[in-house]
Amino acid sequence: MDEQQTMQRSGPGRLLWLFVILAIVALWWNFRPDPEQQVSRAQLAADAALAETDPDDILVDLKDDATPDAIERAFGIDLVLVDDSGVAQATRLYRARVDPAQRDSLLAQLAKRSDVEIAEPDAMMQLSPTDMLVRAPAVEPTHEGYPNDPKYKYQWHLRQIGMPEAWKLTDGNGVIVAVLDTGVGYETYNKFNELEDLKGIEFVKPYDFVGNNKHANDDHGHGSHVTGTIAQVTNNGIGVAGVGRNLKIMPLKVLSASGSGSVGGIADAIRYAADNGAKVINMSLGGAFPSKVLEKAVAYAHKKGVTVICAAGNESRSKVGYPAAYPGAVAVSATQFDESITFYSNYGKDIDIAAPGGNTRVDQNGDGMPDGVLQNTIVPGDPSKGDYYGYMGTSMASPHAAGVAALVVGEGVTDPTMVEKILKDTARKPANQKYTSEKYGAGIIDAPAAVKQARSQGGGLKLGLGLLMAGAIAASARRRGLGVKLGWTYLAGVVVGASGLFFLPYIAPELSSAPVVYALTHGLPSWDLSVLGPMGHGNAVFFSALLPLGLLAVGYGFAKARAPLAGLAIGVAAHLAFFAVVPLVEVQVPSVFGIGTLWLAVNALVCLGLARLALRR
Repeated sequence: MDEQQTMQRSGPGRLLWLFVILAIVALWWNFRPDPEQQVSRAQLAADAALAETDPDDILVDLKDDATPDAIERAFGIDLVLVDDSGVAQATRLYRARVDPAQRDSLLAQLAKRSDVEIAEPDAMMQLSPTDMLVRAPAVEPTHEGYPNDPKYKYQWHLRQIGMPEAWKLTDGNGVIVAVLDTGVGYETYNKFNELEDLKGIEFVKPYDFVGNNKHANDDHGHGSHVTGTIAQVTNNGIGVAGVGRNLKIMPLKVLSASGSGSVGGIADAIRYAADNGAKVINMSLGGAFPSKVLEKAVAYAHKKGVTVICAAGNESRSKVGYPAAYPGAVAVSATQFDESITFYSNYGKDIDIAAPGGNTRVDQNGDGMPDGVLQNTIVPGDPSKGDYYGYMGTSMASPHAAGVAALVVGEGVTDPTMVEKILKDTARKPANQKYTSEKYGAGIIDAPAAVKQARSQGGGLKLGLGLLMAGAIAASARRRGLGVKLGWTYLAGVVVGASGLFFLPYIAPELSSAPVVYALTHGLPSWDLSVLGPMGHGNAVFFSALLPLGLLAVGYGFAKARAPLAGLAIGVAAHLAFFAVVPLVEVQVPSVFGIGTLWLAVNALVCLGLARLALRR
């Protein structure tokens, strides 16, 4: 009889633990990322044959333990580091000038060597051509409300992605976006002057990979325009607005005044950005050819937790260009005012998402200005002067997506695969246009929807998982004899640890950007975002059992504190278990052999053990 009673008492607890396991499996299944589309090697080879390359230059990527001396002696060539930023030295990426007639034979011989990882021509990448830009009217239109930037009237493209609502939710929280382009008009230096509507943006760790110096100034105009879309100073009574008014920009000049640059320099710039704190990279550049060196750099950035956003290309081809087509990159096609895909935009199976790219040939909204994407940039041919121009191209679409991706990262979603998933899951279908995935990918980017989904981060699911765990722990503790009385404080602890008041942003979105509100609307481990900022999110101390352990060590002697502390430990366990199966956050532990997932799972189990300890007699 005693054994039967014990089994009857343990039945509810076992059933709840079964529900916990089923819930975790369901979470994993529902949130698993879409598989990356792999570019076939046959297609890569075919595209490579069409590559525009410098016939005199090759790239040689050495193995980590190799030195250039042996290769220089064997082939009579001089291997020179691609740049002086320090990245090439770390990655062992060299450039050599060779006899064009001997190039292909030399590359074939190098590829067979055990000390060479990659040997390929140094291909050139460039800005895709579009046929015209337009200057904004000189007469300042009146504009009341938010933002108060006088030319915002002409920025239909920001309204198309829902920025008026998104601005109420977030400002970007200081996330760093690397702009790999022609440079940025960010400083007064020699012949360059700081653009008026970029004053106030924080620029970090600039580098010129064309001239090999620390002054990444814009001598073309394209890079400054792209930067404006991402982070133009907003609501300052000057000029125009941008996506993220509190984003930081890392200007990396990889393209010359003519709009072209080498694969070697671009690849090193990607690694430089990933190693120096960028969480999003925008590349409004590309070509129809692949590069193993560039593909490797994109994979490196993705592994380092960087979301890579790329323009799909402007050739009106049914194939996405490179680097946009690589796994780990988000390929962006371009829409115009009526939400149709533009005449110039590339399309195809590798398109991930669509965003406004503009069309300066038409004025569909009848505002008196052709429908380009309007931003502050340098006057063509004179980098000492600035003005406001409407551009068009997938180059303009990409920074809209990059800006929104940075807003998502600023809400605490740092894993690039999950950032991409949120952008796709929240994208909307075009209004009054036929939708096809080959043209729009998942749809047109929707900034407020993406921010809201990132902010909630499955708050209800974390809380539900926490409540299941709390019920199972309580049933187990009752069977063994409770040492404390359970009540509302036990459940309150679960809420604080697991999810916070996650629903508040939906009730009062205008208050949701305040740091204290963020803490109130997230579980305890994610408070690191409020304390340490986006760069510190995923901190191994916060995302562990250490905080519940410390609190329990202090409060264990107080009988009334043990129930809420047990609930808190259970809530933290649910929070950690959620992120173990839904990798929205890159936990700051070594990223090898699944250590991050193992760290979260083990610490979740420790938290459950702490909860049982707190509730025992």
